[in-house]
Amino acid sequence: MKASFLTLLLPEDRALSDPLPVTSASIERAGEAPLAESAARCATRGKTMHEVLILLGDGDRRSIGNVDAVIAAVEHDPSCFDVLFHSLFSDDPLIRMRSADAIEKISRKHPDWLQPYKRQLLTQVAQSEQQEVRWHVAQLFPRLAADQHERTAMVRVLLDYLNDPSQIVKVCALQALADLSAHDPVLRRQTITILEQVTEIGSPAVKSRGRKLLQQLTTQSPHR
Repeated sequence: MKASFLTLLLPEDRALSDPLPVTSASIERAGEAPLAESAARCATRGKTMHEVLILLGDGDRRSIGNVDAVIAAVEHDPSCFDVLFHSLFSDDPLIRMRSADAIEKISRKHPDWLQPYKRQLLTQVAQSEQQEVRWHVAQLFPRLAADQHERTAMVRVLLDYLNDPSQIVKVCALQALADLSAHDPVLRRQTITILEQVTEIGSPAVKSRGRKLLQQLTTQSPHR
C-alpha cells in the first residue's frame, strides 16, 4: 500500500529534492541543547516552565498528566512555547507524548506559534517512531502555512503514516490529507482515490473515518 500511495501522490516532478533520513535517536540528541537554552531563557523571566515540564513525566501513558498546567503556563508566557516545543526531543517518551499533546491543543488557538518550528516539524519531529507524537504531528500539519514544496513534504510523511501499526495514526493521517486537499484540487482528487481504497481494506476505525471523509470531499467544492 505504501509504494502505490507514494507513486500516486508524489509524481517525479513533485518529489522532494531533499529526503528526510532522520532517526528518533538523532531527534533526541538534537534537542538536548535547545531545551536547556530555552528553559534558561524562560527562567530569566521568572517562570518555572522547566519544573512544569518535569511534571509531564509523572504517571503513565494512560493519563495526560499535567498537560493542562503546561498549557496554562505557556499561554501565560508565550515565550515558553520554545521550551515546550524542544521537549519533543526529550529522551523520555512520556514527556514527548504529553508535550505533543500540549502543543496540539495550544495550536488550535494559536496556529501561528507553530510557524517558527515548521522546518523542525517536517524534518525531525515528523520522523519520530513514537505513535503518540506521530498522530499529533498529523493534526498539526494542516495548521501550518506552507509552500508547495513543504506541502509535498507533509503529504509524503502522511503517506508513510498510513502504514503505521497504530490505527489512531492512520486515522489522523487521513484527516490531515483531507484537510490539506481543501486547498489543492489535485491532492483532493488523489486523496479521494486513497479514501476509496482504505474504505475497502482498512480497519473498522479507518473505514469509518474514510467513509466520512470520502463523503465530505465528494460533496464539497475545493477551496481555491
